[in-house]
Amino acid sequence: MVDFSKIIDYFKSTPIPQNMLNRGQLVFNNFLKPIQNLFEQKNVPQKPWSESQIEFLLQTLSNMDTDKDDKASRVGEREARIASSLHLKTSAGFCHGVGRSGFLTAPQPKAPGGSIMYELSNYLALNFLKKFGLPNIKKAIVVPLCTGMSLSLCLGALRPDWDNDKLLNKRTVIVPQIDHNAIIKSFTLIGAKMKIVKGKKFGDAVRVPIEDIKASLDNDCFAVISLTSFFPPREHDNIKEISKFAKEHDLVHVVINAYGVQSPEWMNLIRIGLDAGRIDAIIQSTDKNFLTPIGGAVIASPSEEVITKISQTYAGRASATPIVNFLISMLSLGVEGYQKLLDEQQQNRKLLEEKLKIVAKKNNEKIFDVFNPVAVAMSLNNLKKEQLYALGGALYNLRVTGPRVYNPEEKIFGTCCAEFTTPYIVLNAAIGVNSNDIISAVERFEKAYDQIISR
Repeated sequence: MVDFSKIIDYFKSTPIPQNMLNRGQLVFNNFLKPIQNLFEQKNVPQKPWSESQIEFLLQTLSNMDTDKDDKASRVGEREARIASSLHLKTSAGFCHGVGRSGFLTAPQPKAPGGSIMYELSNYLALNFLKKFGLPNIKKAIVVPLCTGMSLSLCLGALRPDWDNDKLLNKRTVIVPQIDHNAIIKSFTLIGAKMKIVKGKKFGDAVRVPIEDIKASLDNDCFAVISLTSFFPPREHDNIKEISKFAKEHDLVHVVINAYGVQSPEWMNLIRIGLDAGRIDAIIQSTDKNFLTPIGGAVIASPSEEVITKISQTYAGRASATPIVNFLISMLSLGVEGYQKLLDEQQQNRKLLEEKLKIVAKKNNEKIFDVFNPVAVAMSLNNLKKEQLYALGGALYNLRVTGPRVYNPEEKIFGTCCAEFTTPYIVLNAAIGVNSNDIISAVERFEKAYDQIISR
């Protein structure tokens, strides 16, 4: 077997000068050093890796899987047979996936390399979240599911035993109003019931009072949900008090931190909640936080037992691709790269508000006074119903993606509050956005606004 750290030993008797061999070994060892550090320390690298280093790691690990064994007799129904070599590229070679039927994090006998890859990814997920705001968690896993499906998985794992007649009726989850279809479907998927606690208007902001959450408790409740990141005017929930409430009444508590990792303020709310009371699981999207293609999430917990339960609730073997995508992001960004993105995000959030304030002042509109480290909302009081509808279309035609135009008098869903009557637009300065995107988007928004007003 080749020891790459001593590859020059095979060429000592060749015409190649020793000083050249030594220099080549030095360069190659420098290339391999981050991989050695990853295996030994299992931490997110401080500095970003090169793409060639990431590709070398992935190819090395994927070549350990049994579908790469040209001497094997493969007679199972699931042997990672593929129709095209493009499948190898899109899966980074991990065609066997990860986990075993009914146990997501179990080692996969046909995928030794995939199992190592998944183990590394989970170590990095835990290490990363500890570094960026949650030092008091104990375990994390990457799952090939979106945020809403991850919520279903968590609640399905932590729900009461509904086969027990005494627990059959404990199906209710207390939900501070979250106007998002994915969240609603999460409950219906597992047969749970929602008890929605309505949002209320506090100035420009929408909040769900902790008193109302506490008053909603009854004997059928087994869980409570809270959230950090959402669109203005909805603000984050009182994570600390909900955590204390969950601990006092023995309720499962899941925090939806969909795109909250990019905000130190939102992460701090969770950290305080973990210390103050009970949080069973925290869910964060991989695409919104870690710049991966859509399809993954990281589930974290202060309890290793909880993560084990969640892992064992997953049905079937899982695709490795969302896990590979997460690993690629961790290695290509490193701690320094991600911190740079966080700094840029905060600067761009300030820039977005500054630019929108100018537009608001010019048009006698206002910026909502709402706490949100990522998004900004501006009133659209001077636009009529048909103009609000036209504004969304105009922005789309001007190639501005992502803004949300709301007319609460026409569609209240999305505002999280029946009392909210002010029309508005929401723009985001999420991680990965650049200042040119912010500037051009606001310029095009102003152009669209002026066109619609002047008609």
